[in-house]
Amino acid sequence: MTNKIKFDGQGLIPAVIQDHKSGKVLMLAYMNAESLGKTIETGYTWFYSRSRQQLWKKGESSGHVQKVIEIRYDCDGDALLILVEQIGPACHTGHQSCFFTNIDGDTVEDKEYDLEGIYHSQAGPAILYELFDLIAERQVNRPEGSYTTYLFEQGLDKILKKVGEEAAEVIIAAKNRDKAEVIYEVSDLVYHVLVLLVERGVNLSDIFTELKSRR
Repeated sequence: MTNKIKFDGQGLIPAVIQDHKSGKVLMLAYMNAESLGKTIETGYTWFYSRSRQQLWKKGESSGHVQKVIEIRYDCDGDALLILVEQIGPACHTGHQSCFFTNIDGDTVEDKEYDLEGIYHSQAGPAILYELFDLIAERQVNRPEGSYTTYLFEQGLDKILKKVGEEAAEVIIAAKNRDKAEVIYEVSDLVYHVLVLLVERGVNLSDIFTELKSRR
């Protein structure tokens, strides 16, 4: 099959993900030859992140994986349709499908999952990956009214300024010996550092690898 697939000039092909039982379209993502190969090999969807420029497995951090039932390609060979068994929601917002807003901006499908409760129970890298993925999505789509969008539109200097300001706030909080304040300010700092990583094209996994090497 793969020799009939036509990747674009960047080596990518769009993949429409559809629930094999309900027929609902769940999401649209992109694959390259390597992620398509891993999808076929493992039986679970793998995609290529254009913002992070790396492979990612759907549901790797959240557990909301997609078990592949069938892979099809269109008549021109330049688009894929992947029928899956979706575990949990397909969208990071908690909606079953990423297509829950109509052209007028109205929400036409209810949120089916409370992801705040799900991710609140996960410690360590899981929530960091979730936040990193959300920031990367903001960089690509730039939704209006988003603070993250504002930072990306202002550019690197603004992001660096915010990282510096938040680092100073952490120092002040620590000097005040206020534990709650320290938690709040460190969280702000981590968020802005993640924005910086996305802006500079640094993968979160690279940071974990570097930290592991320092043990």
